[in-house]
Amino acid sequence: MNIQVVNGAAAKAAQPEEPRQVTPGLSGMTALVFAIACGLSVANVYFAHPLLDAMAHDFAIAPASIGIVVTVTQVGYALGLFFIVPLGDLFDRRKLIAGQAILSAVALIAVGLAPNAAMLLASLAAVGLLAVMVQVLVAYAADLAAPSQRGRAVGTVTSGVITGILLARFVAGIVADLAGWRWVYLVSAGLTLVMAVVLHTILPRHEAERPRTSYVRLLGSMVLLFVREPLLRVRAVLALLIFASFNVLWAPLVLPLSTPPFSLSHTAIGLFGLAGVAGALGARWTGGLVDRGHGQLVTGLSLLMMAAAWLPIAFMGMSLWLLVAGIVMLDLAIQAVHVTNQSLIFSRRPDARSRLVGGYMIFYSVGSALGSIASTMAFAAAGWSGVSLLGAGIGLTALLFWALTLRVGR
Repeated sequence: MNIQVVNGAAAKAAQPEEPRQVTPGLSGMTALVFAIACGLSVANVYFAHPLLDAMAHDFAIAPASIGIVVTVTQVGYALGLFFIVPLGDLFDRRKLIAGQAILSAVALIAVGLAPNAAMLLASLAAVGLLAVMVQVLVAYAADLAAPSQRGRAVGTVTSGVITGILLARFVAGIVADLAGWRWVYLVSAGLTLVMAVVLHTILPRHEAERPRTSYVRLLGSMVLLFVREPLLRVRAVLALLIFASFNVLWAPLVLPLSTPPFSLSHTAIGLFGLAGVAGALGARWTGGLVDRGHGQLVTGLSLLMMAAAWLPIAFMGMSLWLLVAGIVMLDLAIQAVHVTNQSLIFSRRPDARSRLVGGYMIFYSVGSALGSIASTMAFAAAGWSGVSLLGAGIGLTALLFWALTLRVGR
């Protein structure tokens, strides 16, 4: 018996050891760095919203056309989603992220020093193009997180994104009132350079094996993902609709609030962004619900809330507290759907998360651009009532689309 035991132990020792599996994980500190970086980067895209009237005045742009400032930024963002974000599946994300941050700072300086409308629009397009660093970070976080905690990780990082979007209006309003709208972008350029150094120092190295393919084939595979993944198509359309609704509210909001009977300052208008931070706070628990298999329920209830939010928003002339209530409802609903969308699509193809989020966010960008330009046109044609009807119509369309595509979600 002893001889057999010894021989068995010797045979076992002679066998080669199996490679040790590294358990994925995303520490709380790393997630916080990701969230802060995402918030600052995405804020660069949304600084313009409370500054539209000042930009229109400086560059002699008609109020009905000033939405083009937001639109060109979103168009640049869409191009970056297609041409830059997929590189996260091919190259070292740490270097890619740091490089984007440095170039973003250059583009922000160009906006702050723009001498005419043409240079302003071109520089803002570059800002949008490079701000897609956010999506590289979100995909990075999904890769690092354990599968059972992926939704929560995506929710945590995405909370930084939504907080950045909403605080951008508040910060931009304060800086614009103190030093003018150009300093909003110049200050952000300095902070972005600091962020580039911090990210390059802190971000963990991604050790996953990279696909050996050309850049052209990588872009082609991004298109094929939409052909092969029905869930991606459905969630991308929902992204288009929810962010169109988001920008229908925020793009023209400065126009009625800065004129009588309200006549609010940029700082006061920016304070309304703080109300929407409640939506960012919902990101973490939303991701947890998705991890437990409640993604469709979260989506349906959130879309219903998004459509209903336009009722108090429509009557903001009676009380600005109604506007605050509507903002909280709308941003909470949009954030919940956005986190759910990303959590679900990331589970489909772990090897293509950068391409998945890049393709998905192209629809986000298109929806944001369409919502911005449509809302300023609606305001010029029919005032705030026209804006509210447009937003409610988009919300109901999104709810109907979700109901018709439940089969795909299951």
